[in-house]
Parts: sequence; structure tokens; C-alpha cells
Amino acid sequence: MHELEVWLFADRVGTLALVEGRLNFRYATQWLQEPNAVALSYSLPLQAESFDDHKARPFFAGLLPEGHLRRLIAQQFQVSGQNDFALLDHIGGECAGAVTFLEPGQPLRLPAEGVDVQWLSDEEVIAILGELPRRPMLAGKDGLRLSLAGAQDKLPVVVDGDRIGLPRNGTPSTHILKPPIHAVEGSVVNEGFCLALADAIQLKPARSRVHTIGDCRFLLVERYDRAADPQGRIQRLHQEDFCQALGVVPEMKYQNEGGPDLARCFDLVRRVTRPSAPHVLRLLDYVIFNTLIGNHDAHAKNFSLLYADKKPVLAPLYDTLSTAVYPSLTTKMAMKIGSKYKFSEVQVRHWDQFAQGAGLAKAQTRKRILELARRLPLAARQLQAAPGSGFAGNALIEEIIALIEQRAALTIRRLTKPTTGLDLSEA
Repeated sequence: MHELEVWLFADRVGTLALVEGRLNFRYATQWLQEPNAVALSYSLPLQAESFDDHKARPFFAGLLPEGHLRRLIAQQFQVSGQNDFALLDHIGGECAGAVTFLEPGQPLRLPAEGVDVQWLSDEEVIAILGELPRRPMLAGKDGLRLSLAGAQDKLPVVVDGDRIGLPRNGTPSTHILKPPIHAVEGSVVNEGFCLALADAIQLKPARSRVHTIGDCRFLLVERYDRAADPQGRIQRLHQEDFCQALGVVPEMKYQNEGGPDLARCFDLVRRVTRPSAPHVLRLLDYVIFNTLIGNHDAHAKNFSLLYADKKPVLAPLYDTLSTAVYPSLTTKMAMKIGSKYKFSEVQVRHWDQFAQGAGLAKAQTRKRILELARRLPLAARQLQAAPGSGFAGNALIEEIIALIEQRAALTIRRLTKPTTGLDLSEA
């Protein structure tokens, strides 16, 4: 039997074991006796009994990269691509949230012991950007054990002013570096614009900036699950995405594969946050925003709970870009609005179906959709024209704004036209 010790912040909270090829997690008895003990996940409540693979895997596999990134990392370490345990052993040092995996008896490096950052020259940053497609997370580099969920290249880094560095030997990162997505032209400026637009209409997304070195452009996204203490030391905050919290494995993150729908997402927020109303309304704003900008990839792993002060809150909006401007990408949304996957088919009654399923008042939901549909196009034009934004004159940004204007106008028209009876062909 193979084992890894699971740490949350500076506490050893349990043991992850590989038993006959399957995961098994058990909380440490000492942790269960702590008066301030908290669960690793909403799907893994504090209990003395162990969790089998079915219960444990959604949270632990949900910390790892997906798809071809996972396969490349597995090849790097000569382990099976299906072996969650081995991958966490190799790269589970700096994960989303405040979880760290260490071999039994290995001491946890605390921030108070000093940071270990390998600061990079511009040339080294460019070289790493070239290396990432072949070596995701720089897997196997000395002193680096980095993991982030998702199917796109990204890298946890430390940013200090204009300096960019790699966090080594347990040092927390501060930002996520996102290089261009292969075959999605302009993805960096697209996501940078969409996050800035969300900020402009007070959605409080993850903060980001487009950074350029020579001919290389990438996005630096500030980690909302990291915070500086009074001494300026970076501390981890715990978080988990909706799939982890709902006990859904990452391979089933899309609704049409059996993953969570919007009703389950709203139910989760209502159950775990206190008071829940502000967080439910924020999630509604996220759904409307993603729909109007054409972010068809807003699945349940792109929403998270942040355990700030040990009370769960809805995490800031992240991973949001307009996929609808690319003709080669799917026109299907990751989660249905009512009974429809395609925005072009979403009528007022489908928004009403969505509201009902999410436990929202239909009239208030319509009012908020209209409010954002009226505000968003103007905010997008103002952001585009803002001095120093870097978005003026960019053809892709113009396409995104035109798409937002089109979707907003269609939404307003559909939500404000007088009802003339039910058209069964559109139900």
C-alpha cells in the first residue's frame, strides 16, 4: 500500500492511500479532535470512517491537470496516465487551495522559513513558454511540484512588480501564468478583455493583466486563493471547484456528460454559504455575463467556493473568455439555460425555466438579465476606448464587442416583447 500525507495549511489532516489501484482517504484522528478542524471538501465531511475511491476521487483527481496535459506529465514521470495517486505524489506540492501532498514523515515547509523563488530573466520566461506545451507545469524540474486543474497550459508563478519567478520547495505562488491557447487565436487578449469587462461592471473577477515580453504575450492572473499576511508573507487560502464540492469527477464536468447543471450549482451555493443571498445573486450575474459574452465553456469546474475565514463564499469569476467568436469552437453551452444548450434558441421561457430550477424569482431574474444586457455593450465600448487599456484597434476585441452587442440586443428584444401565446415549435 502506498500513502501520502495530506496537509491543509500547516496541519496534517489525513492520509491518501492507493489500495489495489484505487484511492482511499482517511482523516487523521488528531485532526478530527481539533476544535477548529475543517473538512477538505464539502463532499468529504469530517468523519472517522475512510472514504473509498468513489467518494475520494472527485476531490483529489480534481486537483490535477486534464486531458493531454495529464498524459504528458504521466509520460514525464513514467507512470500511468490514470494514476491520480502517482501524479499527486510527483506534482502535488503547490495546488489550488491550501492542500499539499507529502510523503510520510516529510516535513512541511512553512512560509515563515523563507521563500524559495527562482527569479527568471526575460529570456528564461520566453524559454519556459516554449517548453510548457512539451512539459506541462514544468513537471520534473528540480524543486518544482506544481499542479492546477484544467485542460489548458498554465503555470503557477510568483510575481513581484515586473519580476516573474518559479515557486520552489513549497513556496506559495501568487499568480497563474496563462500562455496563448493553441488553435484559439488571441486567447490571451480575449480573456484579458473579458475579465477586465467583468471588473468594469463590478462583478469582482480575478484580477489579471496582459503581459508582453518581446513577441510573447501571456496573461498573468492574480490568485484569489492566496493572500499576504501583515508581514507581507504569502499565505494559502483553501478553495474547491463545484465539481469537487459536488463529488463529480473531472471527466464528467460537462452537463451533457452527466456533470452538474445550473440548478445543482445554485443549490450548492445556497446550502454552503451564509448568508447565501449575496452569493446566489453573484452566481446569477456570472451566468448572465458568460451567456452574453459567449463563454460556452462555463462548466462546473469554472466556478469555485473559497473558504475565506473558514466560511465558504463564492469565489471570484475566472476562466472567462468569449469562445463564441471562434467559428471552429462549439456553439453548445457547457450548461443549459432552461432546456437549451444553444444561445440562439434561448427564449424568455427558457430563462424562466432556468430561474425556477435555480430557485430564483422569475421577475427578478428577468430584471437582472435586462439590466446587464443594457449595461454590457456600453461598458465594453468604454473599456475598449480607455487610454492605456491596450484593447483599442484590436480586431478580435471588435468582434467580441459586436457579438456582445448582438446578444444583448436579442436578449432585450426577447425579454421585452409582449407574449403572444406559446409557440410549441420553440419549447
